[in-house]
Amino acid sequence: MEPSSPVVTRWLAAGDSGDVEVFDELLHGDVVVHAPRGLSTKNLEAEKQVWRDAVAAIADLRHEVQEIVAEGDVEMARVVVTGTLLREFAGVSGSGRFFRMDQAVICHLDGGKIHEAWEIADVGSLVDDIS
Repeated sequence: MEPSSPVVTRWLAAGDSGDVEVFDELLHGDVVVHAPRGLSTKNLEAEKQVWRDAVAAIADLRHEVQEIVAEGDVEMARVVVTGTLLREFAGVSGSGRFFRMDQAVICHLDGGKIHEAWEIADVGSLVDDIS
């Protein structure tokens, strides 16, 4: 992923690959991420741990960015999240079944890094697909 790519795209790609150390370049230390299913975080280290746990439970996790809208210090992405939940994650037990979930990610940037983000996801479809 090139440095000129939107920050949200680089964040999701680094998370999917398990390269959470790249988050140091993309997220502020006091980043706040609002996420469903108890996955909200209030700092960089907590956000890294959520992604470590996600990749451990969903080794084939992928966030496929469908479109980006950017204006000023705001980036918004429409994303399709896919993977196979092999272990419990976010209160959903691992079933070994493949899932597909729609998501919107809204990021507020400060100095080229994410300062606050909202993840709005169709978690109902995740639970329905794998329960």
